[in-house]
Amino acid sequence: MAIRVMLVDDQVLLRTGFRMVLAAQPDMEVVAEAGDGVEALQVLRSTAVDVVLMDVRMPKLDGVEATSRICADPDAPKVLILTTFDLDEYAFSALKAGASGFMLKDVPPGELLAAIRSVHSGDAVVAPSTTRRLLDRFAPMLPATHQEPRHKELQRLTEREREVMVLVAQGLSNGEIAARLVLSEATVKTHVGRILTKLGLRDRVQVVVLAYETGLVRAGGGQG
Repeated sequence: MAIRVMLVDDQVLLRTGFRMVLAAQPDMEVVAEAGDGVEALQVLRSTAVDVVLMDVRMPKLDGVEATSRICADPDAPKVLILTTFDLDEYAFSALKAGASGFMLKDVPPGELLAAIRSVHSGDAVVAPSTTRRLLDRFAPMLPATHQEPRHKELQRLTEREREVMVLVAQGLSNGEIAARLVLSEATVKTHVGRILTKLGLRDRVQVVVLAYETGLVRAGGGQG
């Protein structure tokens, strides 16, 4: 079954370009479009969507608030943020709101398509260099560790799970984590799944954000 994609951007030409790229893929289908967050929420009430490509800076309702409202639904589609700026505080807020990834609008088509497939599959590496730089840049705005109640949630993890969480937050793929810890990739995937379940997180981006929030990983990628 094709990945059902929704395009949300106030620039018609950009939506047209993205639609042409996606339409050429046998495993993707653009099922809806919207010019702002309000329209996006209205369309989603009646249209089944797997992945939303979301601009962050739009009139009426920006992508951050739209992402927050979309992700409040446990059965919500995955949201992939698209922005013009590499270090964008709006994109950071959108990741905090529940977005599953962050891409630049001028990303090569192949990378965008890979990101859509990755976000849809749920087991992608969603801490590419741009996302890591974004988190490093805005991590100082997060609450101090001793003020962060979610820090206690990490006590639910085993020592191995904490180890895996740190490496996920540092941007390593399952394969890279497996090599680092001398485990099978299947075992790493199991650990990641348990981390998501125990901490009530949707995907790997939320693992990264929580690792920064709790001080498990410091800005710059070091372990806390």
